[in-house]
Amino acid sequence: MLDGGFDVLDLLRIGVDIAFVWYVLYKLLMLIRGTKAIQLLKGIAVVLVVWALSIILDLQTMQWVTNQAIDWGLIVIIILFQPELRRALEQLGRGNLFSRSAKSEEEIIEQEIAAILQSCSYMAKRRIGALISIERETGIGEYAETGIAINGKLSHQLLTNIFTPNTPLHDGAVILKEGEITAAACYLPLSESPFISKELGTRHRAAMGISEVTDALTIVVSEETGAVSCTKNGELHRDLDQDNLRGMLQAHLSLIEKTSEKKSWKRRGNNNG
Repeated sequence: MLDGGFDVLDLLRIGVDIAFVWYVLYKLLMLIRGTKAIQLLKGIAVVLVVWALSIILDLQTMQWVTNQAIDWGLIVIIILFQPELRRALEQLGRGNLFSRSAKSEEEIIEQEIAAILQSCSYMAKRRIGALISIERETGIGEYAETGIAINGKLSHQLLTNIFTPNTPLHDGAVILKEGEITAAACYLPLSESPFISKELGTRHRAAMGISEVTDALTIVVSEETGAVSCTKNGELHRDLDQDNLRGMLQAHLSLIEKTSEKKSWKRRGNNNG
């Protein structure tokens, strides 16, 4: 028995109760992440902050307004988000409500990889030159600003169409971020390394240049040969087939530990060297 009338079992029960509640809240947040429900939660947080300030500062009119918003808010939420609530109940009935977040994230990554692979395969067969840079930890927004903003969902049709010759956006790099095509016709810094083969053109030098100053993964499709290459961390991997490119994309996009990824890339660099 501890002071205050609590024993070890009571403390353990309280700890499990709190942990379970936090787990449920975390899973719910993961479930609605990226949906319009997030904006709703932000609005609710603002209303609660205003309500608390109105009480502290004794702002009676503001307190009455926020009280009305809170009183009627639940009904408004049910009306506005009826489709989402119904879908959540369906997920709960099938027993996969809490597994949906992780699954959907894996599916999104696989869809991104499939779109990039399909586009690169199409362009390589037809020898359409392409330069695709995928942002990760280090922001490359300054390079995206040199091009034309797209901010469209990644698809192999859109990606391929951008690089189609004689179109306004085909010349330059496409920058991808979080499953979206951020910008096209972007200028990337050219590498000044003397060790780059003379047979490689501007696209490869730009891919090496961005890899030397950021941790972005950049894919190059050669216009002359149709060969697919990839750069990251100042290393150039040439003549990749679909399996090798898929492996690099999975390592780059999947949610794996940074240390594991760095070791993997280091091993690849040593093997290539």
